[in-house]
Amino acid sequence: MPDLAESIGSAGWFRGLGLLVGLTVLALMFWPRFAPLEAAPLTALDEASLVEFRAQSLRSFAEGSTQGRHFAATEVVTRLAAAPERPEIQLSATIGENDSLPRMLQRAGVGSGDAGQVAAMVASAVPLAEIAPGTRFSITLGARGNASDPRPLTAIGFRPRFDLAVSISRQGGGLALSRKPIAVDVTPLRVQGLVGTSLYRSARAAGAPPSAVQDYLRAIDQALPFEAIAPTDTFDLVVSYKHTADGEGEAGNLLYAGVVRSGQPRAQLLRWGADGSFTSLADLAGGGQTDSGLFGAPVSGHVSSGYGMRRHPILGYVRMHAGVDFAASWGSPIYAVTDGRVEYAGWHGGHGNYVRLDHGGGIATGYGHMSRIAVAPGMTVRRGQIIGYVGSTGLSTGAHLHYEVYRGGQTVDPFSVRMVQRTQAVDPKQVAAFKARLQALLSVRPGAIVGTQH
Repeated sequence: MPDLAESIGSAGWFRGLGLLVGLTVLALMFWPRFAPLEAAPLTALDEASLVEFRAQSLRSFAEGSTQGRHFAATEVVTRLAAAPERPEIQLSATIGENDSLPRMLQRAGVGSGDAGQVAAMVASAVPLAEIAPGTRFSITLGARGNASDPRPLTAIGFRPRFDLAVSISRQGGGLALSRKPIAVDVTPLRVQGLVGTSLYRSARAAGAPPSAVQDYLRAIDQALPFEAIAPTDTFDLVVSYKHTADGEGEAGNLLYAGVVRSGQPRAQLLRWGADGSFTSLADLAGGGQTDSGLFGAPVSGHVSSGYGMRRHPILGYVRMHAGVDFAASWGSPIYAVTDGRVEYAGWHGGHGNYVRLDHGGGIATGYGHMSRIAVAPGMTVRRGQIIGYVGSTGLSTGAHLHYEVYRGGQTVDPFSVRMVQRTQAVDPKQVAAFKARLQALLSVRPGAIVGTQH
């Protein structure tokens, strides 16, 4: 295309001008019309039909609409002074946090007199403080004689405990309470399946509750590294489980955690002892001491800075880096590398949110820059227990964990310390009881969760 800003007045310039004018005229010839399209009515409407359509159509009041006022008046339509009430209303209500039974009933429409009477009757059957927040009440209200009066309570039912149902009904003009004990089967639930590509997803798909799967992973990590578990291995876990006769179900704590390969157990851990930790038969019956090698990594991440002299990224000068930094995403859980007692938990200068564990024998570990601390001073923690979460508090340039190991009060390279566990001889009766409990759980047939979960 010729440039009309150059060679003005030449033959080429005039040809370009003519082309511009021609294209402009051609564009104007195809200029669209924006007039509204009008369509003829498909059906001719008489006056009665127009009145009916006007009554039912959605139009503005300015255009003569009658919706929201009254229906089209005909001989078959009669205006009522008041709409008739339903003779009975069935509804459900839930008691909330810091709530009371009378307040909840009055919010649901129960009169104050009936609400107070129901609260007194329920208190005689079960302490009101034991009714957990979130408990659902099924309420039936009857017809009232006067529109200004509250509806009388006809019936109410709820479940204050897993094994008990309570109902109150109006009988002979008064309210009567009925307690119904519910039979409960406490047979544990056993879940098995192939590990596959994800141990967590496979266990959840097989029907194991989320909390039980998390406990299972922490327990197995004590006996086997996850890298040593093959996709063709079988996970095996047993959970305490209660099942009622009316179809309700409630899963409890993990009781057994195991891994099976080619029909042979690779790990068998049982919840044992007052602290609820998981123990294997070899740990319970063993004696002497075992060298467990180096401390494990306290977080899932890679080493971003080692132990020794380095230039501090914030302070700008060279000083001793008395630990190892692990790069990890914000909020990643931080685990105790071995059993110990929480010696310190709180803000610690440049360490930010900091936890220090005393493992005995002059060995201690420190964990810095946490976003949140999950333990308190004086607590006893087990190996693999979550003590906090990765953050960037204190003198930190990004989310990571600063991990330290102390020997005799002095920091040492964490990768130079070996962990030695000493076990004590156990009463043979304890070993026999452990074997009996293990055999009882392994005799449970694998099955799926049934009933509504709570």
